[in-house]
Amino acid sequence: MIKAGVMVASVAALLAAVAAPALANDPYGYRNSQVLLVSPEGDLLDYMPEEGEVVISRDNMGRRVLIDRFGNLIATEIPAETYFPRQRQARAPDAYDDFGAPQPGWEDDGIVTGAIPGPGVIDRQPLDEPLPGMPSGGPDMAPPAEQPPTRTVTPDIPVKSNLSQLEITALQVFLDREGVSPGVIDGKMGQNVNKALVAWQQITGETIDPNNAEDILERLRLSGGLAITSYTITPGDAAGPYVAAIPEDYAHKAQLPALSFTSTAEMLAEKFHMDEAYLRALNPGVDFTIPGTIIKVVDPGQTKKGEVARIVANKGLKQIFAYGADGSLIAAYPASIGSTDTPSPSGTVTVERIAFDPGYTYNPKINFQQGANDKVLSIPPGPNGPVGTVWMALSKPTYGIHGTPEPSKIGRTQSHGCIRMTNWDATELAKMTKAGVTVEFID
Repeated sequence: MIKAGVMVASVAALLAAVAAPALANDPYGYRNSQVLLVSPEGDLLDYMPEEGEVVISRDNMGRRVLIDRFGNLIATEIPAETYFPRQRQARAPDAYDDFGAPQPGWEDDGIVTGAIPGPGVIDRQPLDEPLPGMPSGGPDMAPPAEQPPTRTVTPDIPVKSNLSQLEITALQVFLDREGVSPGVIDGKMGQNVNKALVAWQQITGETIDPNNAEDILERLRLSGGLAITSYTITPGDAAGPYVAAIPEDYAHKAQLPALSFTSTAEMLAEKFHMDEAYLRALNPGVDFTIPGTIIKVVDPGQTKKGEVARIVANKGLKQIFAYGADGSLIAAYPASIGSTDTPSPSGTVTVERIAFDPGYTYNPKINFQQGANDKVLSIPPGPNGPVGTVWMALSKPTYGIHGTPEPSKIGRTQSHGCIRMTNWDATELAKMTKAGVTVEFID
């Protein structure tokens, strides 16, 4: 079992890794605090709300809480020494103590959740009579649960930090080629990698040691070659079109011709399934705007092919499973699925229609209030649009499976009730799916 001293060290490390960036502009006095901000789902808050965006109140237990201007609970103050023992008791298998807790070198996504998405991030379309090709639906109206659910973890495989960053990259690329997405490829271990390993074993019936670099590299070679390859930036890459920035205000979004990428680097990172910061780290000092420049990228291989007959959205695992007509598992993807205040549906629904490169319609009368906007707005399509590059409408109005403008947050944050995936994973799944396919939500 994890000893108390290790837990205290973990708290300090996690506070440094998770809270430090936000506390640089901390208006609430948490900088040297031993108090953690915990989301309604029971996870650490991974950002510090802006001053003026929240008010501090107290709940019926006397704890300080952060409330947004819409009355939604953002976070509750919990002493660090009580949070981690609670988490240890909440998880089920004792075996998790051997490897499920964050290990040195892990990214923090196993214990952190993004909080309720702020303005500019919305996962559903509100119009009862949508414009052609646009997602539609109303708001997700559901009261928050009184007790936050415990996190579901995947302790099946002991992922530790014995590999170098490039070896971890090789493992991520191998999994991506196999159709079990690790999310963004960033050279870091974490729950998305762990979940992909479990899914790969379910598909193949084989086992893989995530610390055996030689075995991983050999499997990678047989699946298509080295993880890192060279790519020459083309004139088309450099030309775009790009936009200078993506505004938060929906009225300003609606004025843009498209919600395109903001830079060549952002476009290339998505093209190669990479975290943009990792792409830049592999190419220090490179100007991505110059055609003819040779850069290092990962080679994610060919798009997964197949015909999906059934989709399972596992809310606890934050993972999507795609099955064929024979019941075999075809592919698996990390996903952000609902939240406490706007939960995803329960039970089984069906895919009604699929739209690629969809626009978005904002209607404040039946959706949240975004800024001062009080009129219906037609927001243009693009990879940085609210639903990314794909919208798979479900038979329950307002819900869908879609892409995202922020791929690095997938599987680590919440959504407004829908299923949010990276654009490339959502596109791959959509191309294997037809209208009528069932989508089962499980806890």
